[in-house]
Amino acid sequence: MDTDDIGLFGPGSVTWKVHEEPVLIVAGLRSLYLQALHPRAMAGVAQNSNYRADAWGRLVRTATYVATTIYGTTAEAEAAGRRLRGLHARMRATDPVTGEEFRVDEPDLLRWVHVTEVESFVSTARRAGLALTDDEVDGYYTEQRRTAALVGLDPASVPGTAAEVDAYYRAVRPELRMTREAAETALFLTAPPIPWKLSPPVKLGLNLGPPRWAYLGVAGTALGLLPPWALRLYGGLGLPTTALSAEVGVRALRLALAAVPRRYREGPLQQAAKERAARLTAA
Repeated sequence: MDTDDIGLFGPGSVTWKVHEEPVLIVAGLRSLYLQALHPRAMAGVAQNSNYRADAWGRLVRTATYVATTIYGTTAEAEAAGRRLRGLHARMRATDPVTGEEFRVDEPDLLRWVHVTEVESFVSTARRAGLALTDDEVDGYYTEQRRTAALVGLDPASVPGTAAEVDAYYRAVRPELRMTREAAETALFLTAPPIPWKLSPPVKLGLNLGPPRWAYLGVAGTALGLLPPWALRLYGGLGLPTTALSAEVGVRALRLALAAVPRRYREGPLQQAAKERAARLTAA
């Protein structure tokens, strides 16, 4: 490993400032609720993934990939991108409306996943209380074009400012709808099987111990942080009170996580990146 390589971003980037926030676990869930509203993208996931049987394994793999692109060396990030591109290149799915077979690495689908993910990260961090100027938000979107390139997108085709993200959402909204697969996925995201065994099963075989209630709180917050138009597609009213309640919840969660010792909040890739940055600063 190149000990002088800081990776795609670095300690002076907006990306590091945003991803320092452990509350982004809520953002990851929010992005999945959004992604489920795209019928073609949802079909690609449903027909190629065992996420129901291995929900937590998939979550760990996704989190590791994101951490590698943010905190890994340039070589590590590029290798992770090559692996993901190779995996996607082999996948096909059938359009639920037209019956057409399509590749899951179509640029339109990759762009949808990328935008919903990065928009969820930066908007959740900001609403949780992270101080970000409008210029920093634009800077984050521009920096994240580097991760878009890793999955095979032309960076120039990806929104690089908040205004461009808003324009992108307006353009894609006519394609979005609540399908049966979207509803089933949203239900699964809200109440997945809990891996912890801290309380005995109760009625209907559901584990309603503390982990279940804690997760339901996180899921409810993530859902409430969706844009009003997305909440309406899910059958909600998208009222200001919904957004306010979710914002209060995510701010409280951020404060609670801030009390956790840093060594438990930071993963090994993040710690290694900070050590490399410290060596470069001291050199």
